[in-house]
Amino acid sequence: MSEKDLDNQREESGGMDTQFDKANISAGEDPEFRTTRLSGMYKDWFLDYASYVILERAVPEIRDGMKPVQRRILHAMKELDDGRYNKVANIIGHTMKYHPHGDASIGDALVQLGQKDLLIDTQGNWGNIFTGDSSAAPRYIEARPSKFALEVVFNPKTTTWKISYDGRNREPAFLPVKFPLLLAQGIEGIAVGLASKILPHNFNELLDSSIKHLKGKKPDLLPDFPTGGMADFTKYNNGQRGGRVRIRAKINIVDNKTLTITEIPYGTTTGSLIESIINANDKGKIKIKKIEDNTAGSVEIAITLAPGISPDQAIDALYAFTDCEVSISPNCCVIANGKPQFMSINDILEISTDNTVELLKKELEIKKHELLEQHMFSSLEKIFIEKKIYRDIEECETWESVLSTISKGLKPFKNKFYREIEKDDIIKLTEIKIKRISKYDSLKADEVIKNLETELSDVNKKLENLIEYAVDYFKYIKVKYGKGRERKTEIRCFDNIEATRVAVANEKLYVNRSEGFAGTGMKKDEYVCECSDIDDIIVFRKDGTFVVTKVSEKSFVGKDVIHIDVFKRNDDRTIYNMIYQDGKSNKAFMKRFSIKGVTRDRKYDLTKGSKGSKVLYFTANPNGEAEVVTVHLKHKPRLKKPAFDIDFSQLAIKSRSAVGNMVTRHQVKKVELKDEGVPTLSARHIWFDKTILRLNVDKRGQYIGSFKGDDKILTIYSSGTYRLMNYDLSSHFEEEPLIIEKYQPGKIVTAIYYDGRLKNHYIKRFEVDETDKIVSFIGEHSENRLLEVSVHPSPVIKIETLTKAKKKKTEEEIVIEDFITVKGLKAKGKRITQHKLKNVEWITGEHQQPEFAEEQEVKAENGKTGNPGSEKIINDDQKTDTGKSKQISFDF
Repeated sequence: MSEKDLDNQREESGGMDTQFDKANISAGEDPEFRTTRLSGMYKDWFLDYASYVILERAVPEIRDGMKPVQRRILHAMKELDDGRYNKVANIIGHTMKYHPHGDASIGDALVQLGQKDLLIDTQGNWGNIFTGDSSAAPRYIEARPSKFALEVVFNPKTTTWKISYDGRNREPAFLPVKFPLLLAQGIEGIAVGLASKILPHNFNELLDSSIKHLKGKKPDLLPDFPTGGMADFTKYNNGQRGGRVRIRAKINIVDNKTLTITEIPYGTTTGSLIESIINANDKGKIKIKKIEDNTAGSVEIAITLAPGISPDQAIDALYAFTDCEVSISPNCCVIANGKPQFMSINDILEISTDNTVELLKKELEIKKHELLEQHMFSSLEKIFIEKKIYRDIEECETWESVLSTISKGLKPFKNKFYREIEKDDIIKLTEIKIKRISKYDSLKADEVIKNLETELSDVNKKLENLIEYAVDYFKYIKVKYGKGRERKTEIRCFDNIEATRVAVANEKLYVNRSEGFAGTGMKKDEYVCECSDIDDIIVFRKDGTFVVTKVSEKSFVGKDVIHIDVFKRNDDRTIYNMIYQDGKSNKAFMKRFSIKGVTRDRKYDLTKGSKGSKVLYFTANPNGEAEVVTVHLKHKPRLKKPAFDIDFSQLAIKSRSAVGNMVTRHQVKKVELKDEGVPTLSARHIWFDKTILRLNVDKRGQYIGSFKGDDKILTIYSSGTYRLMNYDLSSHFEEEPLIIEKYQPGKIVTAIYYDGRLKNHYIKRFEVDETDKIVSFIGEHSENRLLEVSVHPSPVIKIETLTKAKKKKTEEEIVIEDFITVKGLKAKGKRITQHKLKNVEWITGEHQQPEFAEEQEVKAENGKTGNPGSEKIINDDQKTDTGKSKQISFDF
């Protein structure tokens, strides 16, 4: 090859050179030797490889919702299906006729399909999605297509076929799935430069959404995970890129020392969850004494807390530092029209539903054609026999004359058929046996033709009303296969957990005030308090400045430290009292302020900013205490009052940037504490947000009351339990309570419940026991049910009963206070009636929450308070009756 030829080849390949060019020329290359350019190969081959992985391996086809390996597995299983189970090893081997990859990939895909419990009926040990245990070897487990799959997935008449990879077999290009299978199973795949992650959805909700789409309504779909748990779909973004789903484990409080995890987040296992909890414990983020995995058929992880750890704070810490809360980012990518496309979950549902309608139409059209063919041949047969055309062919000597004679005999009737009579139809008539002709029953033939006409009419009706037929089809699938497929994941809205508020104090903070250093590694210096390694600390200095910085082993925070503590962001309860002297005017000022939010490592000045300013007196008060101090002035001629008292409670709380009130124009010698401070902050007003099931002070949701000291909250639940809890904002609620209010000692509860063992209705009244445990007050029988509960002091009900003998309805009014006295918590109570109870109606006793004072004042000003009980502010222990009746129906 000459150098000129080499240059031409280099130019054709994009100008790229190789290190062997000169060597090939100088060595006098072999005529058979050819140089191959890698640049062109890489460009073409990599694109081919990427396209193959995207289209043939990782991303699902929108029409049937499957990856190629899943489609081939199901096709192989259908070919093997005879109603009995087949060894998975046999299924894998049969699938390899269609799938050009190893048995391991087929086996893994088959197990994943089986664990979804939808398309495959399994037998044997198929692993555990909760624990992450793998399945048994393929030779030990068996499978067959489920009844749902046989009805919904397969139909050879409507299947589009293609040749397999080796050209020896025929396989489906896509299966005729008449169901939004892709959304039901969910899928995850990673291709070259592309990924797909579609979350699973609820079986019944998908069918309902398909019906909504067919009726012209917009569906509202949210994922449902097989592992249960709780999920916040606020930022789901309809499954598109950029969305995020937060999933939490379901954690129950057994007692003050024990928590149990009964449901885990999707994508985790009990093993990985426990490992994350142990790691958080080792790092000091949480403190646990013991953890046990009791998972079998359902998840049960028991956590024993270390002494002194609040269970509510521990739950928040588990969500903040372990896999008890995970985030998943969906990425809805599918193969549509032969190329990958990004779309929303609603788009996939609509396309799948429309595809189902087309498949149903195709099936009906095929059935219609088959019925027409059966009707035509039955009619031809009837004419052929009844008109004795078969006798006319007795004298025919050739095959052509036989066909011609039959054709002439049928000619007068050809207008009765939906198409022309063809040669094949005549041949089929010649194949009728003499025995059938001799036993031909005309009446029976007429009945067969009539039945065919009825079926044909029914098919035509369905084709004319295709949408209604599709709606009925989805309803039929839901009734037949939807039982036991209720939603497992609870839809919730989560609040954001601030890690520093729930982290366990695993370090100790020390300070060297004179040198200005603070940290957790200075064990020889002054001890300050306990903290966590993710806390911020706030440091006040004698010059009137302060700074907030992250805790570390040792860091410089400024000399002359007068106060240091762990900083709590947005804390409006801690009030700082301060007296300082201005460096320019020598005047003394006093101020009270709180610090809610700051920029980390930025220096803030609490004085007027003059050079030489200094702090004379400083206290930090966690409950807004305001003390009385004595100010001593420096001696000065004609000074009338050398000392005087100041009460901080007379000073308003302002912002940290306020200058403050002037104390004196003279120089101050010293400031001494005279009387200890008393709290000046009012009781804390608490609200309950039903959306996220958390307490708050931001006026979100339902007002509960004002709290201080040892006040408690009473919560009563539909499960027939109650719980007394503190008003800590970190308190957890497993479900929305029927009643939530400020607890008053001696509170009487009235409960109406059904006893499952005795099959009767009872009323009981009891006084709430002051305990921190969850207390059941309707008994332990599994069929016991709480029907209604009231904390009204004198409830009255009206009951409607039905006598057995006369079957007559009677009404009776019961004053519960006279009907039954207050008894112990474990007492059964008193049976309401001897007859069958039909209805219960509250006359008085329906629960009403107190209103916040500001809201009540606004209503009073606007003249909107309608009933007498709401003309004044309702106290926490005062409940009023709305006057409206509430009806309860029973059907046992």
